[in-house]
Amino acid sequence: MKLIDSRAAVAGLAALFLSLPGASVPASAEEGYKPTVSVKPILKTTKTSSGDPIRYPDIADPEVQSLIVEIPPGGETGWHYHPVPAYAYILAGAIEVESETGEKRVFKAGDSFAEMVNRKHDGRVVGDEPVRILMIVTGEAGKPFSVKTEAPH
Repeated sequence: MKLIDSRAAVAGLAALFLSLPGASVPASAEEGYKPTVSVKPILKTTKTSSGDPIRYPDIADPEVQSLIVEIPPGGETGWHYHPVPAYAYILAGAIEVESETGEKRVFKAGDSFAEMVNRKHDGRVVGDEPVRILMIVTGEAGKPFSVKTEAPH
């Protein structure tokens, strides 16, 4: 993958996130919106949740997907990896994500992060509430955004 200009992708994600509930701030003149429009910053990062730099794939048939992922109490995603960039916003519940290195992080409602790319990980629901995740995938048409894999240990 090569690093490309991400302004268009970020603008599209920002427009999608504008519709999410919660507190917001007035838009600045630099954002190109009228003063009556408010913006709630959710995620601004140059790194994935594993600390790797954000990189966009150089692909022939780009596709953006918006998905709601739901995991029941006591459930887990199963070990998998994402071959393309994806961004997550936790709508409800809490999830503990374990990476192939053994590092564990908990994300709860209101948290947002850039998914690990090409790194094995597994997510387990924490608590009795189902987890609901808004996931935005910048991938390739006809190709999976998530690939099942064996546990690393």
